[in-house]
Amino acid sequence: MPAVLEEVIPLDNYLAMPETELSERIEAARRELGPRVVILGHHYQRDDVVSHADLTGDSYQLSVMASKAEAEFIVFCGVHFMAESADILGRETQRVILPDMGAGCSMADMASIDQVEDAWEQLEEIGVLEQKVAPITYMNSSAAIKAFCGRHEGVVCTSSNAIPLFDIYLKNFDKMFFFPDQHLGRNTGAKFGIPMEKIVLWDPHKELGGNTEEELLDAKLIVWRGHCSVHGRFKDWQVDKIREEHPGMKILVHPECPREVVAKSDLDGSTSFIIKTVEESPAGSAWAIGTEVNLVNRLEKRFPDKHIRLLAPDLCMCATMFRIAPQNLAWALENLAAGNVVNEIVVEPETKQWANVALRRMIDLTEKKN
Repeated sequence: MPAVLEEVIPLDNYLAMPETELSERIEAARRELGPRVVILGHHYQRDDVVSHADLTGDSYQLSVMASKAEAEFIVFCGVHFMAESADILGRETQRVILPDMGAGCSMADMASIDQVEDAWEQLEEIGVLEQKVAPITYMNSSAAIKAFCGRHEGVVCTSSNAIPLFDIYLKNFDKMFFFPDQHLGRNTGAKFGIPMEKIVLWDPHKELGGNTEEELLDAKLIVWRGHCSVHGRFKDWQVDKIREEHPGMKILVHPECPREVVAKSDLDGSTSFIIKTVEESPAGSAWAIGTEVNLVNRLEKRFPDKHIRLLAPDLCMCATMFRIAPQNLAWALENLAAGNVVNEIVVEPETKQWANVALRRMIDLTEKKN
């Protein structure tokens, strides 16, 4: 059904509504839409949004869910790059809705397609591409960068499958160019024993990324200078403080944290890994967790028999993820029920084609590894 833009219900109508009314209206719109809509919610979403999700997961799980969804409308409670991936992987007849178009990702914004293509050209000019180089992009990137990887034999990865995908690509390529998260790239490379001197940092604002030709030719892994605005704020001294004040408490962190934090932790892994580790731990176990605060708070409420805390209590939630609120979820759903498609995410055809190659390659290789 085409959008009837002149009849769109104004978002202002929802801004002053009490929480109970918003919740009731969200559920009423869902009932009216029935199987025509599926709501996907990322684990980092706030409780009053994720409580309405039909399916929850991390970025890898949600990308698979999007590829298998049957609904006419996918309402994605996450951030922009996730909704783009849902549009890329979904059927032609499906439409993807992002309740707040301002829900972006600062990490994804740290690498533009123009910067990546310029970096690739520089590597070609100095002979690095005479070696077999695989471009690998983290899920937290634009559709255009995913398409770049699709065109150049590369792949998309998430924190859930970075290890198996690195294993495949290290065996089949001379080196990898990983963007945009330097920390996930560096931490995953370290798991394969790549020496730190063979992992070089590419600064897109400097010629040759701030490296010499020799360093780039000799590198095994080139990592882009990008980071998560939440995970990048965890520090190794915070780990030391927990060790001193709470002997016996396990440190569990996300691999988007800096290398020195991950090196001092007991365990590191994706959001799903963090959840599973806490789920399977015995009653009375104690965990300091280095990841987004909404997830940690949810785990603390879910497992009152365990001692769970944030590694650094003064750190905030993912501000861009927090932009998805009950107000704009209710607005998006009630507009859909009224026949108005708002905030639709549409990836242009050629980008979609090649980004789909990289995403499908990720899913296929991950499933084969499992």
